[in-house]
Amino acid sequence: ARRHHAWLLVDDAHGIGVTGDEGRGTCWQRGVKPELLVVTFGKGFGVSGAAVLCSESVADYLLQFARHLVYSTSMPPAQAQALSASLAVIRSDEGGERREKLAALVQRFRAGVNASRFTLLNAHSAIQPLIVGDNSRALRLAEALRQQGCWATAIRPPTVPVGTARLRLTLTQAHEACDIDRLLEVLHGAGE
Repeated sequence: ARRHHAWLLVDDAHGIGVTGDEGRGTCWQRGVKPELLVVTFGKGFGVSGAAVLCSESVADYLLQFARHLVYSTSMPPAQAQALSASLAVIRSDEGGERREKLAALVQRFRAGVNASRFTLLNAHSAIQPLIVGDNSRALRLAEALRQQGCWATAIRPPTVPVGTARLRLTLTQAHEACDIDRLLEVLHGAGE
């Protein structure tokens, strides 16, 4: 981006709180310093809301001219406190242990997926997209998984390009290895 005198905007919704030292996210982990970094609080932080991390001048511009912000209200104190408490856990030793466990579960899942039936994207976050191609196949697989007690969302166009319908699987540190094994068993059994 800098070579072309452009700004880099990164949406680290799946990385912040769960990757990198102290959960600092994907950009920190990879040494990338974007001009605008969008972070969400509804995933790794387990709260709600989001923020745009940027320079003070860009923040002032956004506050004055970003349509969605002009008439919105600020974050309620209870949400700010919940976010602060979540950040304390994320940065703690316990948070580090949770991230390590989640990384191991993601690795276990990725190692167990049958690549001949599904295209597994190079995503090492808690969100694991499995490309199945056809919209109806994605819906059938999501329903088959749900019937076996495994929640998977079918993501289809226009959210993703045509022909790349997928299952969105969300792993958490609250899962255990046996949960991942069960998911893989059900997933392989549900594949056509």
